[in-house]
Amino acid sequence: MEETDTYHIRPNHQDKFKPAVVKECVREIVRERLSGLRYDPEEVPELSRSLADCIKDKVKSAGFDRYKLVVQVVIGEQRGQGVTMSSRCFWDADTDSYAEDVFMNDSLFCRVSVFGSYYY
Repeated sequence: MEETDTYHIRPNHQDKFKPAVVKECVREIVRERLSGLRYDPEEVPELSRSLADCIKDKVKSAGFDRYKLVVQVVIGEQRGQGVTMSSRCFWDADTDSYAEDVFMNDSLFCRVSVFGSYYY
């Protein structure tokens, strides 16, 4: 029986976190779920959790299964005001990365950040 190597210090080039692929996953899900939706503060907590879970599952299924993922979803009411947010992480610049996307309609805004950290 042949042993399989499951311990990798670095991902192969084809397995690296690809922000453009992740951003497209995020964009597709967010637009599908939020287009035409009105802001409702009672629904936002569950909607944020649901979006984060859906995005995490889609990103994992896109081939990033050796990455620990942190998905952050922020939904707020659109009132014509500006919002500034920032995040900070400790990571390996060679293997870890992130993708983000912003969605807005007349009623709400949604900012999604996906952080991917390679594990071995």
